[in-house]
Amino acid sequence: MSSAYLPAGLARRTESLSSSAIRDLLALTARDDVISLAGGLPATDLIPVDRIAAAAEAALRTPDALQYCETRGHGTLRSVLAARESDARGGVTVPVDTVVVTHGSQQALTLLAQALIDPGAVVVVDEPAYTGALQVFSIADARIEAIPIDSDGMDTEELERRLAAGLRPAVVHTVANFHNPRGVTMSEQRRRHLAALADRFGFWVIEDDPYGEIWFAAPDSATPGVGAPPLPIACHSDRVIRLSSASKILAPTLRVGWFVAPRAVCAAVELLKQGADLCGSSMTQLMAADMLGDTAWLDAHLVDLRREYSCRATALTTALDAEFGARLTVSRPAGGMFTWATFEDATDTGELLAAALDHGVAFVPGTAFGSGEQYRRSLRLSFAGATPAVLTDAVRPLASARSAFTRAH
Repeated sequence: MSSAYLPAGLARRTESLSSSAIRDLLALTARDDVISLAGGLPATDLIPVDRIAAAAEAALRTPDALQYCETRGHGTLRSVLAARESDARGGVTVPVDTVVVTHGSQQALTLLAQALIDPGAVVVVDEPAYTGALQVFSIADARIEAIPIDSDGMDTEELERRLAAGLRPAVVHTVANFHNPRGVTMSEQRRRHLAALADRFGFWVIEDDPYGEIWFAAPDSATPGVGAPPLPIACHSDRVIRLSSASKILAPTLRVGWFVAPRAVCAAVELLKQGADLCGSSMTQLMAADMLGDTAWLDAHLVDLRREYSCRATALTTALDAEFGARLTVSRPAGGMFTWATFEDATDTGELLAAALDHGVAFVPGTAFGSGEQYRRSLRLSFAGATPAVLTDAVRPLASARSAFTRAH
């Protein structure tokens, strides 16, 4: 009896996969002779190494630190996160059973896409968009609809116009605080409007918030909290799922992310997570709980982080202004890790990148975040990973690269 087999191959979903332009660029910028303004990496010199070591030592004295934990995450960490999320929402109690811990917030986004998005469903994203979200939604075989953002975040009036015209998304994803890549923060009015639209039209909002605690105080103000963003979108609707991470304020290597969602969503994601990794690391989750729960230490650490990132942002934008003047429009970050810049002439930043690398500096071209023609003149620059002096030094070769590029073209 003969039998026939299909040729060994890959699943159809892999046909649409493409590598992140930023991940590819990081491999190029690992060279010692390149100053990288490309990756969204937190400052290595600001990672609290001694406090992490103390948390590791404390965790190892806990009997279950080296054992499997619940799929939803270690109970100790989930309790800490529920308390922190309650504080973020102005004192509104967040139940522990609505918190799920994941292997970084990117896994949270991936699992939520599996739980909420059927193939062919519409997903609304910011334009320009976070590239990690675009990858996830592409793998989920979603139909992506982009809504422009401006200085107040996603244009929810435009979203409402498209909804009125028949658009029916399953999910709206937005980075509302210190947007990646634009650096802007969604206004209070638009947060309320987006939440109201979610209630009215029945879609989920994924409020992706890895940067919300890295806000800059006004230079002339000693008032605590003056630079903090508005209350989360989740304060205004039960159809909002909030994601966050310890990567940007503690250390990426902990791989601790989380989301807060209605119980039915948590239950669905728990089943999917069981099939993905069974559970996360008890060790790193206990370490994160130790540090995030130590509010006195964490508050002081965040003050230092905000102060230093603010200085770095100022150093980069000041140097860009000095070198390029009116030829380059540069955003003024109020927090987070990025500034967004746009050339006022026809400079193609995708083509400029090769010259910049030859001159020893790297950035991310705007076309990594959106396909529109307007992004060909834009670039994202990260100020987090370098000192003010290095950032200032990085702008000079960038200007030299543009001069060489302009002469060649």
